[in-house]
Amino acid sequence: MHTSTKNVDPILKLRGVVKHFGSLQVIKGVDLDIHHSEVICLIGPSGSGKSTLLRSMAFLEHYDEGEIYIEGQLLGWQPGPLRRLTSRSQLNQVRRNVGMVFQQFNLWPHMSVLGNVIEALVQVRKLPQTEARAKGLTMLDRVGLVHKADAYPAQLSGGQQQRVAIARALAMEPKIMLFDEPTSALDPELVGEVLQVMKSLAADGMTMVVVTHEMGFAAQVADRVAFLDQGKIAVCGSPEKIFHNNEHPRLQQFLQNYLDRNAFWQDKKEEQII
Repeated sequence: MHTSTKNVDPILKLRGVVKHFGSLQVIKGVDLDIHHSEVICLIGPSGSGKSTLLRSMAFLEHYDEGEIYIEGQLLGWQPGPLRRLTSRSQLNQVRRNVGMVFQQFNLWPHMSVLGNVIEALVQVRKLPQTEARAKGLTMLDRVGLVHKADAYPAQLSGGQQQRVAIARALAMEPKIMLFDEPTSALDPELVGEVLQVMKSLAADGMTMVVVTHEMGFAAQVADRVAFLDQGKIAVCGSPEKIFHNNEHPRLQQFLQNYLDRNAFWQDKKEEQII
């Protein structure tokens, strides 16, 4: 874990962010600062707004009110009474600094592993093929999959596919990585290999925001954990504060439900073994 430098401007800053889906308000005035090399984990019950908030940070969702800044640049809306949408070219320029990893791996099935990793380097960054290949192989080595460069997604496990998706995002050299429940689509025995890659990224100083149900990962790796409840950040603090010293009833209930659910599945596993 890293110590945030509070006198340094945050790499990502949210102020009063609100998001509606029709008449339903799913994000209700969120403020949050993420500093360089900081790992923030977003936890909370299903429907609390975690994924919507994360997608708003990449402007994959158009937030309705408030402001989101990436490295001081306003993302999405230009200031003024008309709140005009930032131009597509300006938006793409800012987005290049943001890597996104989704629940589903979203790999192109007709492309090799290396092809998936270098496609954006060639098409978006306009790198020559040889340079893109070299960078792609470096990124695959970073996630332990350089030996699978010529394989196709269908030949990989879910954990390997997710690691390829991480390599693809890293290849664009983002300044911040956003993870939307990156292990939720994986079989339990494959979760560890993805979390290990994420831990190594954190150790190398990558700025990360992670929506996760992996409480062990959040406790070990996060600098701060934010608990979302009904579209608001109800509690935000160190893992120690969140997991051991919190006095918030909804957070206590959420964590107890998590422990009860995992105890249930552990009992089931032991029954199967017996």
